[in-house]
Amino acid sequence: MKLWEKGYRLDADVERYTVGDDYLLDQALVRYDCQASIAHAGALRIAGVLSESERRKLVRGLRRILDLDEKGEFRIDPADEDGLTAIEKFLVATLGDLGKKIHTARSRNDQVVAALRLYARDKLATTLGLVDDFVRRARHKAAGLRAVKMPGYTHARKAMPSTFATWLEAAAASMKDNRITLQAARELLDQNPLGTGAGYGIPVFKLDRRRTARDLGFRRVQWNPLYVQNSRGKFEAIVVSALSNVMFDINKMAADLILFSMDEFGFVRLPKTLCTGSSIMPQKLNPDVLEIARAQYHVVVANEFRIRAITGNLMSGYNRDLQLTKKPLMESFDIVHSSIPVLGRVIEELEVDQEKCLKACTPEIYATEEAYRLVKAGMPFRDAYQEIAERLRSS
Repeated sequence: MKLWEKGYRLDADVERYTVGDDYLLDQALVRYDCQASIAHAGALRIAGVLSESERRKLVRGLRRILDLDEKGEFRIDPADEDGLTAIEKFLVATLGDLGKKIHTARSRNDQVVAALRLYARDKLATTLGLVDDFVRRARHKAAGLRAVKMPGYTHARKAMPSTFATWLEAAAASMKDNRITLQAARELLDQNPLGTGAGYGIPVFKLDRRRTARDLGFRRVQWNPLYVQNSRGKFEAIVVSALSNVMFDINKMAADLILFSMDEFGFVRLPKTLCTGSSIMPQKLNPDVLEIARAQYHVVVANEFRIRAITGNLMSGYNRDLQLTKKPLMESFDIVHSSIPVLGRVIEELEVDQEKCLKACTPEIYATEEAYRLVKAGMPFRDAYQEIAERLRSS
């Protein structure tokens, strides 16, 4: 039975089309749906909808679902449409009419926003931990490579002397800065949407939304009920934008390492265990892991614009289009959570060829240093610049 059941049979093709893969995506939200429902049961108790005994029974039923979900035994069927229906169906099957009370004073609209907020908040905490771990790995690797000189590049041409440690520490510093946007996204999510119904509040029943916020660990309440629905898509896009900053750094590191590991450069070598082979050329060891990481940045960026495109031009309030923003959000978290550890592993196991790095530091990259020596001796910089340029032309 569907939550919106009205006594007619929905066309099967329409049902398949509108459900899509939402029932599959919602498997990741079951625990968060249950957490929100447990908090909502408490709100219903205070509002006088449930007795304390009824609240306890519902909470036990919801915790049973949490146990089953953790074991992989709570499955959402296509006929359920989504996880919210599957949860209520389970409660009705095990608790009878009491299970039908859990949906009082809420809509699937505020329910799904609450679950997605809790989901994204947890995933962002994981992301922050992975970022911190990557920064530690990169800095540890850099500490042992401070003496390894290599050319620095501008315009894809040798420019000035640098070190491999500088390259690594630049990546670590940029990744650390990503914490700012990730934390900002998490702060934005940290407001309770539950209790706003379909976007226009809950009539008759007075819900203690501050208490619900505390029960769910939200720092504040999102008071305007219409904004709860209008923020869906906006908040997800901001989260994915923060994730794209992480992938931007991974993209740049991967692109550099692909170049640096070419035989023509030879600055670094990737261990064989991190490379794949060719199906036709026996000699090949390919940096596929870096190529996939480089490409995944573009997938995450595309997901941000996918969310913005889906939600753009929608009138205020809930629209079913919003269902399609779940997948790009979840996919982006999956990509980031797999990419950071993989790049950390590459950095950790990377072999740096000190001799080739030093050999690449050909005399012309010290030209600026030589010009500054002349400046230090009293020559105006522009004259010193021309002096060194003339020496290079003559050599």
